[in-house]
Amino acid sequence: MQAVPDHFEHPQDAAEFKRPARPGIELYRARIVRHAFDPHTHEAFGLGAIEAGVERFRYRGGEHLAPADSLVLMNPDELHTGRAETAQGWRYRMLYLDANLLAEVTGERGWSFAQPAVHEVRTARRVSRLLGTLWDAPDRLAVDCALANLLQLLRPHARIGLAQSPSPAVRADAALARAHALIQDRFADALSLERLAHEADLSPFHFLRRFRQRYHATPHQMLMAVRLVRAKQQLAAGVSPASVAADVGLVDQPHLTRRFARMYGVTPARYQAQLRTRPVPAR
Repeated sequence: MQAVPDHFEHPQDAAEFKRPARPGIELYRARIVRHAFDPHTHEAFGLGAIEAGVERFRYRGGEHLAPADSLVLMNPDELHTGRAETAQGWRYRMLYLDANLLAEVTGERGWSFAQPAVHEVRTARRVSRLLGTLWDAPDRLAVDCALANLLQLLRPHARIGLAQSPSPAVRADAALARAHALIQDRFADALSLERLAHEADLSPFHFLRRFRQRYHATPHQMLMAVRLVRAKQQLAAGVSPASVAADVGLVDQPHLTRRFARMYGVTPARYQAQLRTRPVPAR
């Protein structure tokens, strides 16, 4: 891995992103001892394996432990956290896979995972090896073959073509869904609790309580998660961090840097350097 970012609290903490020769895929590998990831989301399936140590994370309102040789199986757009459960930290690899690409490769739509962590030694080790193959894949064909093999391994854990338990964006409570949609659509605005509560036809007090019950996060946590997802997309496209900060509604570039590092484990500049999308200064 590359040198440890300045924001990490422990010299052994390190994280790195990479995008192989296939749109719709982002790879991540990390060893974390002290860093605690803020609540965040991915607009993709998060599929991976714990290689060493134990991770504790919050997902769908519950606390989960993922020890070594566990599969990590997260559905898109689910808010989650992450931190070490033991003093030794944990090491893991992840694949963030666009849902449309998963459907294209498998020929199946409607994949979802009921359990975000499954302790299955042989499968987890094979998944870890395939994620390493994806990381080092020299061309598109190598990526495609490794991806197909990985999805074949994970297919027994997926529910195929069944109605997924409702995600926050599609929960039955239409009033809260309107407020959630406002956060998604107007994430760059200076949203207030009163405005969101008004959208849901609730008092601020009752709105905050019901929102937390429904989405397992506060409105501010949800807003920051959405802003950082949008920031990540723009950074991957080569937009400068200063411009990204303004576009997603953050105070300034240092604010973006702090938030991005807390959610993803790397700074915006390091993320762009790892993806080789660092903006080229104008001459």
